[in-house]
Amino acid sequence: MAANNSFHVNLYQPTVVNGTTFKPGEAKVELKDHKAVLKQGKTTVEVDVKVEANKDKYAYTTVGYQQGEQRIKDISVGGTTTHIVFAGPVNVAGQ
Repeated sequence: MAANNSFHVNLYQPTVVNGTTFKPGEAKVELKDHKAVLKQGKTTVEVDVKVEANKDKYAYTTVGYQQGEQRIKDISVGGTTTHIVFAGPVNVAGQ
């Protein structure tokens, strides 16, 4: 089960997680309880997340960003039904 709680993602742009900026490139993500720990080199950040199960397996891993920003919104993990939603300020009016 531990293998399912750790995977790699490719960041295609500078990415901000909990105020820390990651460079474009590969990063490791570990899920622990209701948190995700992102690691890239010596940079490590922990953030609150909600883990959901999709009906079907994702074909590949994708990283979704907040519209117009460099913050991660969610990650769909390829080869699994795991969908990770990142907690964060929601600043859209009416939601």
